[in-house]
Amino acid sequence: MATDHAIMESIRAENVVKDFGTVRALDGIRLVIEPGELFFLLGASGCGKTTLLRCIAGLETPTGGSIHFGEREVTKMPPHKREAAMVFQSYALWPHMSVAQNIAFGLEERKVPKPEIKRRVDEALEMVQLPGFGERSIDQMSGGQQQRVSLARALVVKPKCLLLDEPLSNLDAQLRVEMRREIRRIVKENGLTGIYVTHDQEEALAMADRMAVLTRGKIGQIGTPEEIYRAPRSAYVANFIGETNILQGEVIETRDGFSRVRTEAGEIVGRVTDPGWTPASGEQVRLSIRPEAWRLHKEEGDNPVIGNIADRTYLGQRIQYWVETQVGRQQVVEMNPHIIHEPGEANITLHARHDDVVVVRG
Repeated sequence: MATDHAIMESIRAENVVKDFGTVRALDGIRLVIEPGELFFLLGASGCGKTTLLRCIAGLETPTGGSIHFGEREVTKMPPHKREAAMVFQSYALWPHMSVAQNIAFGLEERKVPKPEIKRRVDEALEMVQLPGFGERSIDQMSGGQQQRVSLARALVVKPKCLLLDEPLSNLDAQLRVEMRREIRRIVKENGLTGIYVTHDQEEALAMADRMAVLTRGKIGQIGTPEEIYRAPRSAYVANFIGETNILQGEVIETRDGFSRVRTEAGEIVGRVTDPGWTPASGEQVRLSIRPEAWRLHKEEGDNPVIGNIADRTYLGQRIQYWVETQVGRQQVVEMNPHIIHEPGEANITLHARHDDVVVVRG
């Protein structure tokens, strides 16, 4: 669908600090979100992701630093002048108004003429695939439809930037998956820059162009979903995105981006993902190994670790095993397994390619 949206803009946070009393919620955030990008802010509760979104929206004013939309500095600008629209977790719809009245609210505040309001409300309903629903009352709409109405209300003001705060967390699993595709489509078709806050890692992996994982008001890592999953730079990021096994060890030596690490189960070789760090001989480190990176078989392979099968769960196209080893209980996922191992089976050898073992700071 052709759009008459304004030109997409980049969004920059320059050293943004936000204090609430003695609590520092954001601690020097530096971030550039490219025009037209669907960018995710992720992290555990209290990491600062919603505070950062609210600073970008203009609902909070940073204690220090600045926020820019394209060339404009908007740090102290009121929300309605920023050309950003926000979609909330709670939908924030007025139950006593019709769908069309809810969507038109922002346009009436901006004194847009009535005929244009009607045209734009109809257009926004088309965008979210609810044509003809304008006269319905909000309480006649399902949760998924209400979320679409709240998206339409955000889109009708023709924002350059769409800000989404956990917009799918109140929907059931099936609807969430459907709405993921829908939100991504809306952002891309309408040439918007989207910033999306969630603690749902699967949502982020499925939808994001890039993401930032926040921890205690700082950015732990920024990258594409694949970069963050395959090359986490800390145990926190590895644990936060997807399942992983974390092992302890001591560095023997580091060469060409790979470290040899002494562990309770023997020597394991892994790659160092942080380009600014070369683990020194004798340094304590951790190893992150994804469950699907472990191979369960008796042949030769890299990084052999011997263990006994403690438990398994059959999940159709994959089997999840828990294997007791000298470096603790390992979670292993075998895709399309040919052989099914039984709990109690002993002396099973796990292998992981050097590339699939990530070395992070201890």
